[in-house]
Amino acid sequence: MADRWLVVGLGNPGDEYEKTRHNVGQLVLDYLSSGQKFSAHKSRMQICEVKCGSNILVLAKSRGFMNESGGPTKALADFYKVETLKIIIIHDELDLLFNALRIKQGGGDNGHNGLKSLTASFSTSDYYRIRMGIGRPIGDQDPADFVLKQFAKDEKKELPQFMQRGADAVESLVLNGLDKSQSSFNG
Repeated sequence: MADRWLVVGLGNPGDEYEKTRHNVGQLVLDYLSSGQKFSAHKSRMQICEVKCGSNILVLAKSRGFMNESGGPTKALADFYKVETLKIIIIHDELDLLFNALRIKQGGGDNGHNGLKSLTASFSTSDYYRIRMGIGRPIGDQDPADFVLKQFAKDEKKELPQFMQRGADAVESLVLNGLDKSQSSFNG
């Protein structure tokens, strides 16, 4: 029997947020889905299923805002009976330079409201994370405003490769485990 994994790309709903830094997790899911359509699920998520080796990945985008991601993600995990150790969260990371990627398990939320919501809903932070570096704003710009802006022109050129690396990191984590994936992607 195939193992089922839940892969959640954090982001905000609506066209105005679709291509912003905060939605990088959902952009990675678009690469993982290989063009498959996402459909509404009663958990308030948009989902589609893809194969990864002998595993099934349930790709999920919240239809609510980032800071409310925990409830719908928990509902979806409960629906599919996916344990926390088979959940991968893809999210933007201010403390990594743009185009940097890190894989980890557990840890703090570092002020990320999506992670705060998830940890509160699951009563643990032991899920996997694909941290997609978006960098910090230059000057006095508020980080909360920065994450809701689109990528700069020069960043947009590198975005397809960056999103593909995020998708590859998810597949590696599922197929090769944490240690091997960290060795490959955290360099």
